[in-house]
Amino acid sequence: MTPLEVLNPATEKPIATLERAGIEETDRAVAAARAAYPAWRAVKPADRARLLRRVAALVEEHADGLARLETANVGKPLGDSRWEMGMVADVFHFYAGAVEKHYGDTIPVAGGVDLTFREPLGVVGLIVPWNFPLMLASWKLGPALACGNTVVLKPAELTPLTALRFSELALEAGIPEGVVNVVVGPGSVAGERLIAHPDVAKIGFTGSTEVGRHVMEGAAKTIKRVTLELGGKSANVIFEDADLERAAAAAPGAVFGNAGQDCCARSRILVQKSVYDRFMKLLVDATSKFRVGDPEQEGTDMGPLISADHRRKVAAFVNGTPLFKGKVPDGDGFWFPCTLVAATNEDPVAREEVFGPVAAVIPFTDEEDAVRIANDTPYGLSGSIWTRNGARALRVARALETGVLSINSNSSVRVTTPFGGFKQSGFGRELGMHAMAGYSEVKNVFISTEA
Repeated sequence: MTPLEVLNPATEKPIATLERAGIEETDRAVAAARAAYPAWRAVKPADRARLLRRVAALVEEHADGLARLETANVGKPLGDSRWEMGMVADVFHFYAGAVEKHYGDTIPVAGGVDLTFREPLGVVGLIVPWNFPLMLASWKLGPALACGNTVVLKPAELTPLTALRFSELALEAGIPEGVVNVVVGPGSVAGERLIAHPDVAKIGFTGSTEVGRHVMEGAAKTIKRVTLELGGKSANVIFEDADLERAAAAAPGAVFGNAGQDCCARSRILVQKSVYDRFMKLLVDATSKFRVGDPEQEGTDMGPLISADHRRKVAAFVNGTPLFKGKVPDGDGFWFPCTLVAATNEDPVAREEVFGPVAAVIPFTDEEDAVRIANDTPYGLSGSIWTRNGARALRVARALETGVLSINSNSSVRVTTPFGGFKQSGFGRELGMHAMAGYSEVKNVFISTEA
């Protein structure tokens, strides 16, 4: 295969050249993981927990270097990358603690005692996207390793650098060789091989809904377990009784953070008609202050998109005169401005995942109308509700068909709580103790006590 040239999207210049992994290299990684599995599974829970704590400690020790590597490779602001490395460390701290708390049950039955055990799956294939490379990898690595599985991690070809660095840190922490393997290759080759490989027991996948369907089809041939975290088109619902100043100030970060390249992006802003004009003035003012520029400079809010091809895809969604269009730096870099567009929920910009810094602003009349519009999408990953009415907040939260909701906040992710979607946003849960169920099987054992 031709070498892989990794670019910095803020400069369009190469920062690394790597050999691409093909079928043979992927097979070797799976074989290494399979060979390491029996010994890793047999590691005492307390010892496995200590090793995961060492991983967390090394991530903390090297957090600045990892953050700078992520920023150079992805183009996200350095402050965002630092926050993500903090979460990576927190994930491994959490799952180190989860190792000895992943309990089975004893069940009263006639004639004996019934026990359940949580058993690891074996070799797990982890396929992660380019928007949050190491953070999303950690969400899968943490519970997979805590349960006693070995892994083959396939990062996106555009952003493989922190995954490779992490594999070095894992070895330095004392994780045995073969437990964590990284293959850098195209999804059409290395990814497909992981999905088809008979020795891979599960695929943990984060990416587009389109590719997620393909993963499910391929995994069905060997009845692989699958966890899918897919696309989103989340609603940010602003009721007339909300703290409009606070909601407007928070809205830009909820959709333009990471240049909108976020499956949780609140890219449909639903505003009650009675306060639409007032809220839009506040929103435009807040968006105009969102700083787009060099991601390595402190205080930058948004960097470039990941590639020229992706920029063309995003631009195709913006037709006519937008409500607001921000400014971007001159010169090299895959820049795209923060953009607000007026829309109905039938417009492509409101129905399809743009995955860029474009927000569709949609008016609604009342609570029933807001719920109808918010649910009128094939996706169901995240979303926000802004209101001072506690009863309304709970009614709407129960009515929305989405997996992760925030009230008077735009926060989607916490290490200790489950994350995942409804409908075509996928299934299975990451983070929290819920993720442990996705990387283990339940074994039932009956012991007769009859004489």
